Amino acid sequence: MIVLKFGGTSVGNSTAIRRVGIIIKARLERAPFVVVSAVGGVTDRLFELRDLSLQGQLWEESLERLCGLHREILAELEVDVQLVDGLLAELKTLLEEIAATGECDGRALDHLVSFGERMSARILAAHLQAEGIDSIAVDAFDAGLVTDGRPQRARPLADVNSRIQEACKTLEGVVVATGYIARDEEGNITTLGRGGSDYTASIFGAALGAEEIQIWTDVDGVMTADPRIVEKASPLDTLSFEEAAELAFYGARVIHPATMIPAVAQDIPIRVLNTHRPDFPGTLILGDLKEADRGVKSITSKSHVSVVNIVAPRMLDQYGFLAQVANVFSRFEVVVDIIATSEVSIAFTTQRGESLDPAIAELREFSRVEVYHDREQVSVVGEDIRDRIGFASEVFEVLGNLNVNIELISFGATRINLSFLVGKGQAGDVVRGLHERLFEQ
Repeated sequence: MIVLKFGGTSVGNSTAIRRVGIIIKARLERAPFVVVSAVGGVTDRLFELRDLSLQGQLWEESLERLCGLHREILAELEVDVQLVDGLLAELKTLLEEIAATGECDGRALDHLVSFGERMSARILAAHLQAEGIDSIAVDAFDAGLVTDGRPQRARPLADVNSRIQEACKTLEGVVVATGYIARDEEGNITTLGRGGSDYTASIFGAALGAEEIQIWTDVDGVMTADPRIVEKASPLDTLSFEEAAELAFYGARVIHPATMIPAVAQDIPIRVLNTHRPDFPGTLILGDLKEADRGVKSITSKSHVSVVNIVAPRMLDQYGFLAQVANVFSRFEVVVDIIATSEVSIAFTTQRGESLDPAIAELREFSRVEVYHDREQVSVVGEDIRDRIGFASEVFEVLGNLNVNIELISFGATRINLSFLVGKGQAGDVVRGLHERLFEQ
């Protein structure tokens, strides 16, 4: 069997859903298990509804537009237009509670944003049934996906494979499961983080012993750079799990960073494909690459990076200072990207979030802390680039020609990643310059 995951743009309207139906029908002999995201843009609308209801604004009009969007898709697909009315009524009740109390904690938010995937799965399954394909829509939590209780970043329990196997053994036909959402052991709806439908597909693929996990998007695969930045970016034939994980973590948006974890455990290949060009082979992600497939693969970037510089002269010749700093990061769940140390200072990068400010406040109790926001990070990824003679000098020459200064650098910690920080607004020029030097000459 294979797992097929379709993102929001792939199920964004009735035309897109029909296209997905054709893709699934062509793969029926491979026993597809389908995972879907919410209709494109719906998750953002649900977050907006949360904000409007908390602010006491007219959220009802926004909800009605959301209802109209799904009913229009159902009508165009010529299936029951009242199919998701029950979910829409449940959503309205939840929003009324949020508006009345003026509160929306993490659990309520996970419940709120779950409706996108739950409606999308039912719409696609109904379309498949209308096309004569035996199909059933299933909420992932009813298919055994049980997680811890952390809001917005839940992770599956250790025995999730056996839970999924038990829950799915009686399901027949093409299963269309919700991505992104799950439940904890107390029955509360949880979510795996934005983009978590990829992760959902990988979890189910590993649990059910899939021969391949397919991530269907609106691009031809993982690219040598973001095509919105580099016009000549091209799709990659192959990547290793490590390369794909690094690219995802450092800014590539094609695949969720956690997707590789279950696939690696079971050594299941992942293929990234384009719903608009289903015959294009896409990018195949494997555990091991042939020697000829190693080298520089892609350049990625991300913005709104914060640099935290911790200076503490008394840490000189002291034991435990780094552990003390790491303990603060851990308790406030601050994820560190790049880290550099000296005798009296530690510098690290992270994405600014709600947990960063209180973490910095505690760090200032025992050290001097300087914080710089709105930096941009560029990463060059590829197996064995550390062993490529002159590679670093090629990168630095491009930066020199662009008159760009590096603020922080990480190279050599792994064999596959060179990352550095540049100033606000500089990453695009750097990515284009590096792509021209590394891929276009």
